[in-house]
Amino acid sequence: MTDLILDKDGYLADLSHWNETVAHQLAANHNVELTKKHWEIIQLLRQFYSEFDHAPSQRPFVKYIASHLGKDKGNSMYLMKLFPESPAKLAALIAGLPRPTNCF
Repeated sequence: MTDLILDKDGYLADLSHWNETVAHQLAANHNVELTKKHWEIIQLLRQFYSEFDHAPSQRPFVKYIASHLGKDKGNSMYLMKLFPESPAKLAALIAGLPRPTNCF
């Protein structure tokens, strides 16, 4: 495994170092095993970042997922099962994005 340089909160210090292998390593650091369901959300989250140049906090994250994948996946309960505790923060971390603002 690669030695990743992380910031004090565990996010990549250099976002350009992200790739799928890094995502798996970051996920493993948080006891998450990535599945197709995770990748679907990660790809949309990276798309959000590409569009808006920031990682979304929880409410915009859920809304964005719902608008692209429907309400069955765009809800807090579904996302909490994939990314426990704080879905927006953990998904952003695994997706190689900066820590979302307004996420505690």
